[in-house]
Amino acid sequence: MTDPAHNKLIVALDVDTVTRARELFSALREIAGMFKIGTQLFTAAGPMFVREIISAGGRVFLDLKYHDIPNTVAAASIEAARLGVSIFNVHAAGGSEMMRRTAEAVTAVSERENITRPKVIAVTLLTSADASVLAEIGVGNAPENQVVSLARLAATSGLDGVVASPLEVTTIRTAVASKDFVIVTPGVRPLGADANDQKRLMTPAGAIRAGSDYLVVGRPIIEAADPVKTAREILREIDEG
Repeated sequence: MTDPAHNKLIVALDVDTVTRARELFSALREIAGMFKIGTQLFTAAGPMFVREIISAGGRVFLDLKYHDIPNTVAAASIEAARLGVSIFNVHAAGGSEMMRRTAEAVTAVSERENITRPKVIAVTLLTSADASVLAEIGVGNAPENQVVSLARLAATSGLDGVVASPLEVTTIRTAVASKDFVIVTPGVRPLGADANDQKRLMTPAGAIRAGSDYLVVGRPIIEAADPVKTAREILREIDEG
């Protein structure tokens, strides 16, 4: 399937069993361009399920948000590259050395072992966070300023892009000159959907108009009575964008 809207949709497999994840992958593999495997499913199923999806022809965004000392994150990132994922992420708050060494390690192992290099992107600020959360952890920046600051840091550290809410996409595009800088956007909710615990969100059409490259959608699809129908409706909203 080559529909551009299809290529932009990442379905979050935020479920607690491999059985349910397989059902969703089977139903949505011709609709979604990629599938996100995050901490819940990875903890339940491990890297074998990541390999299973990739072996079946699916593309994976490994959403484990690595955040540790530079050596540890770089080592984990090598293993993510070896898994064959298309995208994985680290926390920009880990700093420039952590991000730089990760990017270098992934490039080196990809060249040395002749594997396709995944995109390495940085989490700027979780979409569940707002100014009050930043204040709790001693950050005085407004959310949008913090996001842009971390996006610039990720770019100068050699990363391929960032995870950011749709509200900051336009500002990031202005702040980071590279046209190849990838922006993956969670906090996307189709018209009429529940916001759940997301605080900085936008519709699929709005996020695409703002300049997002990929939209991550989980609960509105996977908890729908008809996930396929809901995913197709989201594709229509993406097309509108």
